[in-house]
Amino acid sequence: MSGSVPGRARGRVRSWGRVREPGRDRGQVAVEFVGMVPLILLLVAAVWECVLIGYAFSLAGNAADEAARVGAVYGDGPCRTAAGKYIGGAWNMTAKCGAAGDIYKATVNLNVPVFFPGLDIGVPITGEGGSALEKED
Repeated sequence: MSGSVPGRARGRVRSWGRVREPGRDRGQVAVEFVGMVPLILLLVAAVWECVLIGYAFSLAGNAADEAARVGAVYGDGPCRTAAGKYIGGAWNMTAKCGAAGDIYKATVNLNVPVFFPGLDIGVPITGEGGSALEKED
């Protein structure tokens, strides 16, 4: 046995005190991947939901600003129309428009979507906008 490494048997690898046959861990990567797939999908779904919520806040704020600008000049009817101009029906938008002193205010509510607009949990996201009233001379 000259030239051999002590503690090693021929054709076997010693790992953590156990002797294992070569090639017995061939499916280990596949098993680990299958175990991680649900966690990866859950993380992707959580990130997507955060993106949708952020987009809803952006849509609500922009719609309220647009509605307030149009409402300051043309009144309540065009205000509601302007609020819904860039928002699809799946967002379940509601808009309130009206003057408050010298400021014309618009409030837009959108429901929080779950994975895509149209499927929501009924929790509103509110955007508010205001514009100076146009005075007629």
